[in-house]
Amino acid sequence: HFWFQILQPLNLSNLIHSRRSSSFADWWKKSWRKVPKQHKKGFNTLVILGAWILWKHQNSCIFDGAAPNLQGALQAFEDEAQFWRSAGAKGLAALCLSRVG
Repeated sequence: HFWFQILQPLNLSNLIHSRRSSSFADWWKKSWRKVPKQHKKGFNTLVILGAWILWKHQNSCIFDGAAPNLQGALQAFEDEAQFWRSAGAKGLAALCLSRVG
């Protein structure tokens, strides 16, 4: 599960999206409220990055015939997160996102 692999190393596994949530946006809003104030900005960045990686992976599967690959998506997330942190995503860096997957 993509989100578990992303959130668990950050001790945020209590925020895992359940199927009972009515939408992704509702899950995001409810989860954001539970995140400590000093990590809210980083959490938002993490969710945006995760959603973008999943969207790109889905498009690759649909339009390029790629096979769904959780490890590939997680690696893409980790690589992109490193780029974002290098570019100044301080909130993401504050979450200490050193290893995912």
